[in-house]
Amino acid sequence: MGDKSEEREGIPGGTAAPGVAVVIGAGEGAGRAISRRFARAGHPVCAVRRDFERVTQLARDIEAEGGRARGFAVDARSEEQVIDLFDRIEAEVGDVEVVVFNAAIGNMASILDLSAEAFREVWETDCFAAFLCGREAARRMTPRKRGTILFTGATSALRGKAGFAAFAAAKHGQRALAQSMARELGPKGVHVAHIVIDGPIDGEFVRNNLAELVSSRPDDGILSPDDIAETFYEIHRQGRSAWTHELELRPWVEPW
Repeated sequence: MGDKSEEREGIPGGTAAPGVAVVIGAGEGAGRAISRRFARAGHPVCAVRRDFERVTQLARDIEAEGGRARGFAVDARSEEQVIDLFDRIEAEVGDVEVVVFNAAIGNMASILDLSAEAFREVWETDCFAAFLCGREAARRMTPRKRGTILFTGATSALRGKAGFAAFAAAKHGQRALAQSMARELGPKGVHVAHIVIDGPIDGEFVRNNLAELVSSRPDDGILSPDDIAETFYEIHRQGRSAWTHELELRPWVEPW
C-alpha cells in the first residue's frame, strides 16, 4: 500500500497512520473509485449505501487489493441511521478522518409534471442527507481539530436548467451547506470542499443510456472515475495554508 508517511505529506500530523475514510454513496462509478483510492493510501474505508450486497462486495474487492474496508447498509436520509453509523464506525473501526458525501439521485421532469413526492425524494437524498452526514462528521472531527469533508456536486449546483428543478434545488442547497460549513469549520481545523462534476461519468449507466454521446467522443472525453478519485484524494492531502473549497471537474471536450 506504499509508504504512509509519504502518502500523507503536507497534512498536519502527516506521520500518523491514516484515519478512517467514510464514503457515502459508494456506488459503481465515482464512489467505488474514491473508496479504492483512499484504501490504496492506507485509510480503512467504510463504504456506505443502501444496497448491502453491493457495498459488501465493494469491501471484499478492496480487501482483495490489499486494503481494509467494511460495508454498511444505511439510508442516509434517516437521522437515526446516520448517527448510529458514525457511532459504530468510531467504536468499531477508528477515528473518522475523511467523509465523502457522494449520494445523489435526480428526477428530470417538467415543473408542470413534477410531483411533490418526487421533489421531496431528490431533496432528501441530495441535500438533507448531506446535512445529516456533514453534521455528524463535523461533530466528531472538531474536537480533534482535523478532518476533511468532501461533497460531490454537479453543474446543477451552479445554475438551474429546464426539467431539472428538483435536482438543481437540491444541489444548490448542498453547495450552500458546504459553503456555510467551510466558513464555520475551517478555523476549527476541518477542511470542507465542494467538487462540481460537470459532465458524464464513465460507467455502465452512462454507456448504456448515453451510448450515442459516448461513441461521439474520444476515449478521454467523459469523466474517468479514477481521475475523479485522484482529485478527491489530492484535496484531502492539501496543506491548510492553501485549502481548496470549490473545484470544477469536466472533460476537455465538454461544452460549458
